[in-house]
Amino acid sequence: MPRYKDEPPAVRVYTVCDESRYLVVRNVPALGCGDELLKLFAAYGDVEECKPMDEEDCEPYTDVYWIKFRLDCNARFAKKKLDEYAFYGNRLQVEYAPHFESLSDTREKLEARRKEVLSRSNSGRFKGAATSSSVGQVKSSANASSSQKSAVGQQIFNPKSASQLIPHADSSPYTRVSSELDYFPSHSMNQTVQLVRDKLDKVKN
Repeated sequence: MPRYKDEPPAVRVYTVCDESRYLVVRNVPALGCGDELLKLFAAYGDVEECKPMDEEDCEPYTDVYWIKFRLDCNARFAKKKLDEYAFYGNRLQVEYAPHFESLSDTREKLEARRKEVLSRSNSGRFKGAATSSSVGQVKSSANASSSQKSAVGQQIFNPKSASQLIPHADSSPYTRVSSELDYFPSHSMNQTVQLVRDKLDKVKN
């Protein structure tokens, strides 16, 4: 029975033993649309077989189809996307069918899942190691930059170097010129300066 729109969907967890590359599709309209159903499921992976199951019990005016995928991951993806999918007015009911598996199918499925889990765990370890190494590099660069800053600060605020930069009165680069000396190389200019000095002396006296 298709669920109503307001009814919350039931949540079910599937283990690797429950999943399978064999699917049973129920509530397919009895309109001879097997080819269309095959095209719909083939969009999610290689389908090896797709045939109706006449011996299965089903609702009136509906058919049940048996689908075999080449890979388990393709069947998992198809079930996730096409369960409750509207197909010619009916909502498809897609179920796993692990009871159709042979012993070799089950062995291959478990081995593939084991390899998948190992690859995921190894990738997680590699990411963690890369993250820790990057964090260590950032810390070392931060420590180096802080040490450089402290060294530069010590050079800037060193009192000895600051005292060396301050000019002393004894070592002043400026020299005082005596009033008796000539300021200019021209004799006329020096005479003018001397006249100005004489007038200033008279004003002071």
